[in-house]
Amino acid sequence: MGATVTTANNETKTWGGGNEPMGASYGKMMMWFFIVSDALTFSGFLAAYGFSRFKFIETWPLAEEVFTHFPFMHGVSAPMYYVALMTFILIFSSVTMVLAVDAGHQMKKDKVAIYMFLTIIGGMIFVGSQAWEWKNFIKGEYGAIETKGGSLLQFVDKDGKRVALADFAATLPEEREQLTRNKGRWFMDEPTLPSYSVAEVQAGFKSHPDLLIRTEVITAEKKKTVLSRAESELRLTQASLVVEGANLTHNEYGSKLFADFFFFITGFHGFHVFSGIIINIIIFFNVLMGTYEKRKSYEMVEKVGLYWHFVDLVWVFVFTVFYLV
Repeated sequence: MGATVTTANNETKTWGGGNEPMGASYGKMMMWFFIVSDALTFSGFLAAYGFSRFKFIETWPLAEEVFTHFPFMHGVSAPMYYVALMTFILIFSSVTMVLAVDAGHQMKKDKVAIYMFLTIIGGMIFVGSQAWEWKNFIKGEYGAIETKGGSLLQFVDKDGKRVALADFAATLPEEREQLTRNKGRWFMDEPTLPSYSVAEVQAGFKSHPDLLIRTEVITAEKKKTVLSRAESELRLTQASLVVEGANLTHNEYGSKLFADFFFFITGFHGFHVFSGIIINIIIFFNVLMGTYEKRKSYEMVEKVGLYWHFVDLVWVFVFTVFYLV
């Protein structure tokens, strides 16, 4: 039955049902429902990140100090440059998707195929870049010390420039065998051993009087707190373990929650991009085979385009909240 609106003079039918309410097909409506629900999911994740950062703002890592790598430029500090390049590539792939949808409206098969191919390439570059960024984040660059109380100690020279553990750690005549399940009691094991022991770091620090310790606490000037030499020596006596890189339990950059959110949010978004690439590849081959030419409609390209634009828009928010703010 159709819905009607009754006025004083006549009765007007507003919608009598059908396959395309509000001028949108069933498939397109379902895509919009999915996008809205997924947007709420990402909003919850980003809100949780924001609350956690606000709560631990004094020990939260500075993004411009964490993401400083650029491919084929080892040792060159390029803060946020590669993340910005990744963002540009993903946004550009959204432009090529718009062109593919427009070409589909004009029933130009060859142009649709070209622009879909460029969109797929852009997505692959982004996912590959994200994997490369994860590798560097997990591996770490400088290393740090975690105290018995869970605080993080980083090392700097007198000018405040970061110093890697490899630049000063001593080599002591000690051997440590990693605990594995077949050698421990009650099937115990432990993570991979760090490159240096706490004793080697402490010995190296003593032999380099120009070194100082920088804590994870951020000052009002948005800089990490640097201790005096005497304070540094005192804090180093509380060392518990050597931390290299980041994982779900330890983080050489600062608060452990930062690494947890980084892996989860960027990984969840990366999964969306990867899924979009797979869908785009399927649509691309359908375009080449003339599937949509036979249907006389490229609506499938338009529907996958909606998903791709959503993924790009989400990354803009992730980039802003996670890297810039």
